[in-house]
Amino acid sequence: MDKFVIRKLRRLRDSSSTQDSYLTQDSSSKHGRIDHDFPQTKIGGLMHRFNPKWFKEYEKWLEYNIEKDAAYCLYCYLFRQDVGMQFGGDSFVTKGFNSWNKKEKLDQHVGGVNSAHNQALKDGENQMKQNQHIQSVFVKQSSQDKIIYQTQLNAIVDCIRFLLHRGLAFCGHDESDDSSDKGNFLELLQFLADHNDVINEVLQKIPKNSKLTHPDIQKDIVNAIAYKTTNAIIEDLGSEFFSILVDESRDISIKEQIAVVLRYVDKKGIVTERFLGIVHVVDTSALSLKAVIEFLFCKYSLSLSRLRGQGYDWASNMQGEFNRPKTLILKENKSAFYVHCFAHQLQLTLVAVANKHTDIAEFFSLVSKIVAIVGASCKRREFLQNAQLAKITEALNLGELESGQGLNQETSLKRAGDTTLQKKNQDIMMRDDEWKALLTEVSTFFGVRSRRNALQITNLHHYRVDLFFEVIDLQLQELNNRFSEVTTELLLCMACLNPSDLFSAFDIQKLIRLAKFYPSDFFETDVLALDNQLQTYIVDMRSNNEFLELKGIGDLARKMVETNKDVIYPLLYLLVKLVLTIPVATTTVDISFSAMKYIKNELRNRMGDQWLNDCLTVYIEKDIARRIDNESIMQRFQNMKPHRRQL
Repeated sequence: MDKFVIRKLRRLRDSSSTQDSYLTQDSSSKHGRIDHDFPQTKIGGLMHRFNPKWFKEYEKWLEYNIEKDAAYCLYCYLFRQDVGMQFGGDSFVTKGFNSWNKKEKLDQHVGGVNSAHNQALKDGENQMKQNQHIQSVFVKQSSQDKIIYQTQLNAIVDCIRFLLHRGLAFCGHDESDDSSDKGNFLELLQFLADHNDVINEVLQKIPKNSKLTHPDIQKDIVNAIAYKTTNAIIEDLGSEFFSILVDESRDISIKEQIAVVLRYVDKKGIVTERFLGIVHVVDTSALSLKAVIEFLFCKYSLSLSRLRGQGYDWASNMQGEFNRPKTLILKENKSAFYVHCFAHQLQLTLVAVANKHTDIAEFFSLVSKIVAIVGASCKRREFLQNAQLAKITEALNLGELESGQGLNQETSLKRAGDTTLQKKNQDIMMRDDEWKALLTEVSTFFGVRSRRNALQITNLHHYRVDLFFEVIDLQLQELNNRFSEVTTELLLCMACLNPSDLFSAFDIQKLIRLAKFYPSDFFETDVLALDNQLQTYIVDMRSNNEFLELKGIGDLARKMVETNKDVIYPLLYLLVKLVLTIPVATTTVDISFSAMKYIKNELRNRMGDQWLNDCLTVYIEKDIARRIDNESIMQRFQNMKPHRRQL
């Protein structure tokens, strides 16, 4: 018989009887025994007591009363009818049975098919069927509620994901029922309901206080999406080496925010930079920076032993605040090379050279004045644009300029900045034959025509000898001053992996030296094996057509994985990954702050730190977030708080 029904029947009995304590089959152990010391009674000169094995033999109906030391029949107590004499009379109903030496009376109580006991048992079973029917109704109703809840929550998650991917605000100024503009979230949810009958029917049935539209619910769901997104990044990183890129900026509410980005090579050999998080700090001291890094490492179970690079973009603080945390990390991990953003350093050398060289300085000064004068007036800006348009149109008609995507299109005037050289997936190598390409581009820009050959020769001598070579020398001096000896040697060794021009930069000795920069990754035996591997590798590469057109180390890594060369030359591929892990530019961090200014704007200047981090994570890493299914997000949301209903 259903144990649920039995317990219910026993509760009915207990509510109408004295408060005696009963031992039942439910209270016995798996072996039909209970932890009770049954008292012994002297019967016929011998000591007898209740046998707990009877619970197993008469499990449907037998109960034992501790206070009275007597056995009873559950069904006869609840459902006995006046159908004539029954063996034992009221012994199993009111008085209780305690003739422990006469076990056969238990069988006699059960009696035949039409006995009073079996009639009572039948009535109990009928009652059980009725209760089972009631249970099935509850189960069916519960299943319907579950479907309604899932449909509602799924629609809400869809709306939230749309807003996050677009970087849009959620709440409105007036979200009351009679408001004509309730904010993006509620309006989008209503729009979805208006175009989906199932969702509309569900939302109509749900009580107002159960609509899951409260701002706290929204924030929990956003946090669940951000959590899943970051977890996906950490899983993609796996056990690979990585570097961190760190930068600081103030948000619209004048809060100092530190953004941290992970850089690593994924399983396909692709250099990947992923946003890890943004943390508010009271100040930008070395201790604050170190605390942020330690906090994020602990939060996402990142090991310092796998760190292979540190990149920062605070030029003014490089010799001050950042020097200390960089040194502390290097003491714990000598392979976590500190690199100030290469692109930023190169930009700073250009700025320094521009200030030192008279002609260059005058040029940029003149350009800045033009931008300021033209930009301050709408009429002057429009006049300049129209003049330039007419000039370009004429050149296109004469065939002197090419048209196409990204060519000769209208652009706005921009002031010169200190980080304009940065771009994602930037290569640190520089070829020696850039002069011809540069001269061609400059000549095209200034409109030097083939019909003015005499002027072109004069310009060639001036720009190449008097200007270009002199500027290059100044730049080399600045670069030598800004790059440390270790960093310079590291760069020279890294350049030997460049596959351009049939691996012309390849140098076994420098690559061996590069491996020695990473003593925790290359033991002495590995270095010896690497020497032999490199000799085979370079012959293979130069004779393989698939590797002849590669342009950079990033291309080399991808092609090695595609062709399984990463398995054939594991030590060489390890070098490639370590080199690519070194932070070249902090572009992704800059993108993070651009996104922060878009998300936390003047209209949303009261965003909390966690809310800002979660919104930024999904907005910046939307390609990862899109791959996460709603089911896992909803499960995470459900598990965030214990009182939420289960899906």
